[in-house]
Amino acid sequence: MAPATLRHPPPPSRWRPGASLFRFRRSPPRRSGGEVGREGGRGGESEGSAAAARSSRPEVGGSLWAADPAGRKWRSGRRWRQRATMNNKFDALKDDDSGDHDQNEENNTQKDGEKEKNDREKPQSTTKRKAVVPGPAEHPLQYNYTFWYSRRTPGRPTSSQSYEQNIKQIGTFASVEQFWRFYSHMVRPGDLTGHSDFHLFKEGIKPMWEDDANKNGGKWIIRLRKGLASRCWENLILAMLGEQFMVGEEICGAVVSVRFQEDIISIWNKTASDQATTARIRDTLRRVLNLPPNTIMEYKTHTDSIKAWEEFHGLVNSSGR
Repeated sequence: MAPATLRHPPPPSRWRPGASLFRFRRSPPRRSGGEVGREGGRGGESEGSAAAARSSRPEVGGSLWAADPAGRKWRSGRRWRQRATMNNKFDALKDDDSGDHDQNEENNTQKDGEKEKNDREKPQSTTKRKAVVPGPAEHPLQYNYTFWYSRRTPGRPTSSQSYEQNIKQIGTFASVEQFWRFYSHMVRPGDLTGHSDFHLFKEGIKPMWEDDANKNGGKWIIRLRKGLASRCWENLILAMLGEQFMVGEEICGAVVSVRFQEDIISIWNKTASDQATTARIRDTLRRVLNLPPNTIMEYKTHTDSIKAWEEFHGLVNSSGR
């Protein structure tokens, strides 16, 4: 039997990928009057014009034609005509809605700008936090207290702003049980190194001279030799939490300061001019710490502390630290 004769495939310009090698496509007609028509023309299109359209080469960029991804062949058909029609419709809608779209974009941009401005102007102090309350069956304290910690490089002058940024809040508690949850995991003052401080103040009062609750007050200062800070600090804060000073709302907080050659503990009160209150705080402090009679105790107002600090660092800014 003689072998079958194979036909050669049509040239690339007439061959549609994916179709049979022996099937040729019909060239689609051109658009007439801006509308997409089926093969053979629409309405009053003449047979001669349809034939001319079938014999002519497709125009690049026409809505009926789409280039192959390789850019070498031309494809046509109902799917491509429908896609071209939809593109034309979307283009028309886009032109009609361009004004409204621009207006919406302008409004959205204005709203976003106002929101960012309000966020920047909102002070950080107004951030809402969950109130700390005693848990079920816990023993509540008369006031809520907050633990703070600070550490700085000795000999480096600091401003009031940098000092405030250096203070780190550890946590707030409202009951005896919550206090021990913090305190049992904290390092004792005697184990701290460098220029470090622990602060325990009533909630809402920062351990700063310039705070509204402290600016008219002062503090009792006791200087301790190394090795006594941990015991004295624990006795002091337990007496403060237990309201043993019996001076009402005068107590603001307590501080233990660890230094290289000595340690310092102090208790702060609101009113430095009330001598009866400061005298009662001194006597209670001597009793709860079991201090020897010859122990030197110094009372210093926060105003004097600010002036002494400014003179020491050669500053004249009253807000210095």
